[in-house]
Amino acid sequence: MKGEIARQYLSGRHAVVTGGGRGIGAAIARELARLGSDLTLMGRDTGVLEEHCAELLADFGARAIAVACDVRDEAGVATAFASARQSYGDPYVLVNNAGQAEGGPVTQMPLSVWENLLAVNLTGTYLCCKEVLPAMMLAQAGRIVNIASTAGLKGYNKMAAYCASKHGVVGLTRALAMETVKIGITVNAVCPGYTDTDMAQKAIDNLVGALGKTPDEARKMILRVIPRGTLIQPEEVANAVGWLCSPDATAVTGQAIVVAGGEA
Repeated sequence: MKGEIARQYLSGRHAVVTGGGRGIGAAIARELARLGSDLTLMGRDTGVLEEHCAELLADFGARAIAVACDVRDEAGVATAFASARQSYGDPYVLVNNAGQAEGGPVTQMPLSVWENLLAVNLTGTYLCCKEVLPAMMLAQAGRIVNIASTAGLKGYNKMAAYCASKHGVVGLTRALAMETVKIGITVNAVCPGYTDTDMAQKAIDNLVGALGKTPDEARKMILRVIPRGTLIQPEEVANAVGWLCSPDATAVTGQAIVVAGGEA
């Protein structure tokens, strides 16, 4: 779609993107802005969010606001979505992108790490879905896209908490899709592989620290699991999200769509 005039099928539609200031979330926000949506970007660093909102206005003429939100906090999530609705009305699109990753052997993992990853990656997704579903059900229209991971479909060594949380996101996605399939709402997950973001760099740094590898050796270890041999780009994930929000994807719901360069 990059070489053609964008179909503005989200014109006049309100989209909320959590974790919308950096990496995959920022790329998704750009794609939805290109497709015409009004945007609420949520996250914990409002300075970064506000800078990105200004870029979306400059590049696409998109209306966009930054709203502080810690997706682990139920009351805070409710307040954030109330602010979003006040600005642009009920969301037609929700992209649950906020997430964290941390690794280590299960026997050495503090309970706090386990609880935090479940709270951010899974409970946060649930809380945000609860905020938009009543209005979507009333309107009999809406798109929810949950950013999961290939770790939501298989296991990775020393990533038990992250895998458990992302498997939960995929399960939640499929269950919500069945609840809403007859009323015009689609709920899907996008499952990126290793993507060229700060999170991938953290994985490289962890390999350097744990195995004594050089950064180049650690990067090659990660690339070996990707058949095409290069990291996924955030824009490639964003393109999948944009398509799921299009009129062409009305029959697609309950799916976990892998964007991983051939990784199974």
